[in-house]
Amino acid sequence: MPKRPSLAEAVAAGRRAARVTVAAAAGFYPAAYLLDQPVTAVYALFTPIAFGVLSPVPGSGRERAATVLRAWPAAAVLTAAGTALAVDTWAAVAGMLLVGFVLTFGALCGPRLAGTVPGLQLFYILACFPPFAPDTLPHRLAGVALGGTALIVCEVAVFPDPPDPSYGDRIADTLDLSARVARSLMRSAAPEPGLAEGLREAGRGLRFSQQPAGARPTGAGRKDRGLAQAGSATRRLVDQLATLTGLHPAPADTASQNLLGGIAAACAATAEALRRRRPGAGPEPVEEMVAQFLAARDGGPTGPSSRPHQVLLRQSTVLTIAVSAVTVRTAVALAFGGRRPVYGLPREQFWYARMPTVRLFAVRFTGNLTRRSVVFQNALRSAFGLALARLVAGSLDLSHGFWVLLTVLTLARTTAVATWSAVRAAVVGTLAGACAAGLLLIGAGRATEVYAYLLVPMMLIAFAAGPLEGPAWAQGLFTLVVSTAFAQIAPVTWRLAEMRVVDVLTGSAVGLLCGVLAWPFGARAETRRSMTALLRAAAPVVRATTAAVTGDGPAGHAGTADRALRLTRHRLRMAEGSYAQYRTEPSARTRVHSHGRGPAPEAEPDYLAALNVGSRVLVGAYWLPRTDRRPGLPPVALDWARKVTGEAEAAIVRAADFPAGGVPVRLTPPPALPSEAPASVQSLLTDIEVWLDALAVDLRTSTGHRTTGPTRASVS
Repeated sequence: MPKRPSLAEAVAAGRRAARVTVAAAAGFYPAAYLLDQPVTAVYALFTPIAFGVLSPVPGSGRERAATVLRAWPAAAVLTAAGTALAVDTWAAVAGMLLVGFVLTFGALCGPRLAGTVPGLQLFYILACFPPFAPDTLPHRLAGVALGGTALIVCEVAVFPDPPDPSYGDRIADTLDLSARVARSLMRSAAPEPGLAEGLREAGRGLRFSQQPAGARPTGAGRKDRGLAQAGSATRRLVDQLATLTGLHPAPADTASQNLLGGIAAACAATAEALRRRRPGAGPEPVEEMVAQFLAARDGGPTGPSSRPHQVLLRQSTVLTIAVSAVTVRTAVALAFGGRRPVYGLPREQFWYARMPTVRLFAVRFTGNLTRRSVVFQNALRSAFGLALARLVAGSLDLSHGFWVLLTVLTLARTTAVATWSAVRAAVVGTLAGACAAGLLLIGAGRATEVYAYLLVPMMLIAFAAGPLEGPAWAQGLFTLVVSTAFAQIAPVTWRLAEMRVVDVLTGSAVGLLCGVLAWPFGARAETRRSMTALLRAAAPVVRATTAAVTGDGPAGHAGTADRALRLTRHRLRMAEGSYAQYRTEPSARTRVHSHGRGPAPEAEPDYLAALNVGSRVLVGAYWLPRTDRRPGLPPVALDWARKVTGEAEAAIVRAADFPAGGVPVRLTPPPALPSEAPASVQSLLTDIEVWLDALAVDLRTSTGHRTTGPTRASVS
């Protein structure tokens, strides 16, 4: 049963429909009746439809107006290219193949460009069909300019949408909450009831799936990368704070209390910097407080009874929170401060800090030029589908053949099942709309004023109800819109409705064929494959990290560890991309990936937890060698480090296959140390224990293995 639209969604759809209708009418009627330019009228009508209905341009009214303004030159170029390539069917097909791939693949640049892609494709589609009339290009461009100008004005002046809260503001709110909790934990030994769940809920609110499309920092530039990293680190920070509340009551220690105060101050300062949109100096750098904490912790008394294990766990957890606070502060500084070095911090974690912007985009594009990238798959599917539709329409000499491509453009989905569902509904809607349009054309005949009166209310209804009610309503009502519009451009008969049905059926067949032949299962199979690749790449990093902090690695292992880190980072990005598409597909929305919370009607792994494993492995590899480097451990400590690392590595490799029943992860607890062992050795073993325990929790969750017991944070 499809979900019914809420009142807020209905109001938003009505406001959008009003803006597009006013813009389309403001361009169409003067061009058709005052200037007597039918070509200009057609393009003035379809430009607001392209950018206002077909393209889900995100953001507030002003932001959408700016997006349309920036996209106008590309629309003009595509119109000119389509006009030139309409000379021959094969030339138009080749151009459609290139335009379809470049625009769809170029959506990697960010959400605003991605939102304009369908609309930009429509400009080429409209222009690339016969007749070949290069002399009409000025009229076509005038229509694009007229319709675009009208839409820009309407986005700002006609029921403008308010701006959505930015992702930076959401991070700032969560950091303010973190600062309050950190201060509370300093003052009170017993946390408030429900505090841990409130923190975790705030962290879940920072997931990209919870953000409006325009607020997601998914672009390839430094600002978006910095905000995305800040959001990820903030989610870890609140999760670690929630874990710390579970470790109370614990004997208080001055080092942890002081560091909690520094964390609170750093969170508050970073939140203020986010709201001001520029990096701030803030309080005493938290990195210095981490160094003081490590000196106090590792320089303490020796012996196994000098510090209870509960105190060691608390100290290690506070250290992980501080590491996350440093990560957030640095990522925000990079997002708003531009290209700069990161002194004293892991360069691998902030690899984009000093890279030129052009290189950042090149990294994004080259990293996705692989058949395992869902973006690459989508670009190929879209390009070949549109090119095939253009070939079929040109070969069959279909009247109004651009409707064939428009059908492919609007009904194609990332899975064959979803495409069939959309096509089935669209065909029913088109048949109903064609019957209504045929009756209208027969009844009104050549009474142009009838169509002129009906066009505006039909557009308003179609653009409001279509996006809310699905493909059947959208295609049926759009059939009425185009029938009343074209009846004002040139004399038509009821056969126009018949042509519309033939074109939609042809486009539906092409879309279904491409959906079946090109990755019919969408991102589901690719997501599982990419998660498996991620976990297998991350497993060796665990051993390499432990070897680095214990001095147990063979000669030359540093180069091997660096290659493993780069591979894991690349596979994490690929897995995040496939998971993002997987979450948009209907088969994925039946399962809530929330670490065991929510219904799970399908036995799908918790891929979000698998992503967390990869992220925790990477951040632990970045930071543990900086906070803990203790070569020359006692034999009992070194033996335990080797054993527990092997257990964790083997568990990650087993989890990569997502076996039925899950992966039971059992890690050997740290051994009792000899009385002469330094305090730093105790701290090192506890840091490794906390890191691996957190990985174990995510591994159990990702494979569906239920467990009981406390959840610990990690240096991640």
